[in-house]
Amino acid sequence: MTEQTNDIGFFERYLSVWVGLCIVTGITLGVVVPEFAKTLDGMSLDINGAPVVSIPIAICLFFMMYPIMVKIDFSEVVKAGKSIKPVSLTLFINWAIKPFTMYAIAYVFLGIWLREFIGIDALDWVKIPFGLDLAVGEHYGSGIVVINDGIKMLAIPLWRSYLAGCILLGVAPCTAMVLVWGYLAKGNAGHTLVMVAINSLVMLVLFGLIAGYLLGVGQLPVPWQALLLSISVYVALPLFAGFFSRKLIIKWKGIAWFEQIFVGFLTPVTIFSLLLTLVLLFSFKGEVVLNNPLTILWIAIPLFIQTVFIFVVTYLLAKKIGLSYEDAAPTALIGASNHFEVAIATAVMLFGLSSGAALATVVGVLIEVPLMLGLVGFCKKTKSWF
Repeated sequence: MTEQTNDIGFFERYLSVWVGLCIVTGITLGVVVPEFAKTLDGMSLDINGAPVVSIPIAICLFFMMYPIMVKIDFSEVVKAGKSIKPVSLTLFINWAIKPFTMYAIAYVFLGIWLREFIGIDALDWVKIPFGLDLAVGEHYGSGIVVINDGIKMLAIPLWRSYLAGCILLGVAPCTAMVLVWGYLAKGNAGHTLVMVAINSLVMLVLFGLIAGYLLGVGQLPVPWQALLLSISVYVALPLFAGFFSRKLIIKWKGIAWFEQIFVGFLTPVTIFSLLLTLVLLFSFKGEVVLNNPLTILWIAIPLFIQTVFIFVVTYLLAKKIGLSYEDAAPTALIGASNHFEVAIATAVMLFGLSSGAALATVVGVLIEVPLMLGLVGFCKKTKSWF
């Protein structure tokens, strides 16, 4: 524990505590000032009369993503050719296995085993994919168009909305906190950096395609235009902003100033933006949580099982193909962790700030830090296996 305390930053170390405080703060705001989040979410960019991008949320989420992207040195990608096996295994797990096991595990738990606890007839109201002109009463996927607070929305089963959030988590491989996990596990930092860069680029293509496909399989709205817009706003924009500003800052101030001063300044900006977003999310979902306080537990169960399952599979495969511990540990940790910033951003854009999908992505944040620290500890205790 002492080593973790020295290696991990103050904000990251207590992220689960901050998330817990945000839950309490958000629920309190939702009860005391119920119009707070609605007013902010009403500040949006509309397309064809439908709210598509919440401006306050978009600002928060950009500042969540930019500090992550600016840390990435894409020149490291060229070194991937020297480590074909760990890179290939990481890509295989992240894009060919993980999204589909997440769908299967979440469907079985949320749609079958825990459905009665969630509420067999419980509904959630989510955005209608922009570009679609659906009439009230018309069916789309598993939903039906209704009027909610004067706005046309899709009423879908609540468990399916939670499933949507799990899908978005499963399709978003981690490119941020995994740098911390790999460092704590004493893994190959070069491999971790390479995979952060490669996964960021692959997400530009595969995130929308796989997420759209799995949402369709789950009889959920498939807002292809919104998925493309989400990737553009929440991945491509901060990625390119980070890439070009990194080059300019290093050229202007030098690499030492960039790494020691600039990056250090940005870390709390990322966490603060994340926490502010969570306050807004829970101010909207406070009533759901208060009426069913076990909601977070039901969502956490499949997320916990998925994380451990993917870690075990990847770790064992890494051993089987003869990877060193320094490559095996970060490979397994990359597979196990999620890019919850992108998942939250996409869920808010596609389904709305008050949706169950957005809540499910937030639960991903809540359980990831303590769980990943536990897996880091497991890696270090089993280093002799390799």
